[in-house]
Amino acid sequence: MSDLHIVTGAGPVGSTVAEQLAGQGHPVRLLTRSGSGPEHPLVERRKVDVSQPAGFEAALEGAVAVFHCIHPSAYSAKAWAHELPAAEQTVLDAAGRAGAVVVFPESLYAHDRPQDVMTERSSREAASGKRGIRAQLLRARAASATPTVSMVASDYFGPRALNAHAGERMVPAVLAGRTIRVMGNPDTPHSFTYVPDLAAAMITAAHNPAAWNSVLHAPTGPAVTQRTMAAAFARAAGAEPPKVGSIPGWVVRAAGLLSADARELAEMLYQFEEPFVMDSSYTQALLGLAPTPVAAAAEETVHWWQGEHAPARR
Repeated sequence: MSDLHIVTGAGPVGSTVAEQLAGQGHPVRLLTRSGSGPEHPLVERRKVDVSQPAGFEAALEGAVAVFHCIHPSAYSAKAWAHELPAAEQTVLDAAGRAGAVVVFPESLYAHDRPQDVMTERSSREAASGKRGIRAQLLRARAASATPTVSMVASDYFGPRALNAHAGERMVPAVLAGRTIRVMGNPDTPHSFTYVPDLAAAMITAAHNPAAWNSVLHAPTGPAVTQRTMAAAFARAAGAEPPKVGSIPGWVVRAAGLLSADARELAEMLYQFEEPFVMDSSYTQALLGLAPTPVAAAAEETVHWWQGEHAPARR
């Protein structure tokens, strides 16, 4: 029986999934437009445009699971609506014909009551903007005949997680001893998911049919504040706790009157102005997994930034 696993996209999630699969002895075919990705004897890197059904379907021959980890071209509702539904339908159709389960990394955007602690059984009926598009994608997956798993993460951090609130916006400043400016309230509880924990949960769920056709939560520790995250990185680096300032919501909203990028960020300010907490206890019990403690995750993250693969720090 084939043991081939397909990964689309070589961002922080796709690359981590590919490395973990290969580390477990599974052959991996990593599909990107550029042919990029981690080097490993069990990772075959191919230049494939997932938006082209014919080429993508040929790449899935013999696959048992597909981990669909691509990113849209821009962080905007317009780009998401134009690109994501069609791309996901291509993946679902091709994987269904190949007899493979499809595992998606997912966000908390679709939750329409984020003021409550968000569990696997919470309502995900957000109706507008990027949040509404994520809810639409979840409905399409549920309606598909192809088995799927949507593995939800909160804001993630860890090796390779650059464009993240606890990534390049925070860690380089900690290492350089600079003041950090965070979105919203730095002392409001907020859930952060460690990328290797997300990848491990995606892989475990793919191999467990009892987890299929569901929306699960990646193992995520108790909510902390952005100030606490910055302090954890500082401890891991042997540095003094950094000064943490705030970018007020009104500043971001005002900038959104002139900047499309700021407008897209302003849509998500609710996640940082009020408690934004997810619970993953159901999924942890189902998959037999637990989140990496914050101190250990921060240490691995800082080690990556300090290592030879770290981008140049500003």
